[in-house]
Amino acid sequence: MSALKERIVARALGEGFVAARVCRPDAVPEVAERLAAFVDAGFHGQMGWMAERMAWRGNPAALWPEARSVLMLAESYAPEHDPLAVLERPALGAVSVYAQGRDYHDIVKKRLKRLGRWLIDEAGGEIKVFVDTAPVPEKALAQAAGLGWQGKHTNVVSRDWGNWAFLGSVFTTLELEPDAPEGDHCGSCRACLDVCPTDAFPAPYRLDARRCISYLTIEHKGPVDEALRPALGNRIYGCDDCLAVCPWNKFAVAASDMRYLGAVDAPPLAELAALDDMAFRARFSGSPIKRIGRDRFVRNVLYAIGNSGDPGLCGAADALMNDPDPAVADAARWAVTQLSATGRGQPQ
Repeated sequence: MSALKERIVARALGEGFVAARVCRPDAVPEVAERLAAFVDAGFHGQMGWMAERMAWRGNPAALWPEARSVLMLAESYAPEHDPLAVLERPALGAVSVYAQGRDYHDIVKKRLKRLGRWLIDEAGGEIKVFVDTAPVPEKALAQAAGLGWQGKHTNVVSRDWGNWAFLGSVFTTLELEPDAPEGDHCGSCRACLDVCPTDAFPAPYRLDARRCISYLTIEHKGPVDEALRPALGNRIYGCDDCLAVCPWNKFAVAASDMRYLGAVDAPPLAELAALDDMAFRARFSGSPIKRIGRDRFVRNVLYAIGNSGDPGLCGAADALMNDPDPAVADAARWAVTQLSATGRGQPQ
């Protein structure tokens, strides 16, 4: 490893990243074909931007032709508690671990910019930094750089830090020595596939986003298919099931930034159902949750209420059956019907 690269890695670790590796922008030629197959199968659902930006996402070298190296970085957000425990408390909302604290985009991007400015001061060149904000195939580049491999759940897994990590990248015009890619170490394990509540994996390493709870609660607009609603349980923003059961998490590294942890955690569904737009924005200021808006969020909360079996929540749903947003009103009617049909609650 060159002296410059050694200093880059040391600086990255000093910034709070758990790992830093390098690859070439053209190191993932397989991405274009895989992405095309994903879109052709319709697995992207309503995420039209995936189809619209395939030319860039399928070829990182085209995103910035002047780039000669990609520095891939991982930052841990590993939880301090069992993220699946809240699923046994149906009156509370289950929020994906990554969204329980401050928005990772802001935190990671600031670290990337500091690292990038340092690199320019040290060695010159130009940089561009990305953290889930451009059509960059971060997972494939992470594997090409040796950070980890894309597991059967399609997320990046590492033998050194498990799979609780955000990925960021620094594209640079500097020629840096690339690292060796990481091989697959999933073996015969099927834990992530078997735990999925909605059977969103048609095969190992393949995800049908249209059935993924993270997609359904965050990206999907309008009503969710009624056949899938019971499987959502009390998950109101994202889903961690496939990540949480990965055996490689025995090597998980503690989150370096406490701002990722616990500000939202597991809020009571009754409180969340009562949020209007202003209260929603105030409550989730600085949180990734804010970006989906009050209507989609309350829709999710109402599905959770319908799945709760708690008669005390029926009134919260009943109050929203005439909500101006059609998806919220539909979810409220469904929740009331669910609770009423089982004899566990009656509309107020």
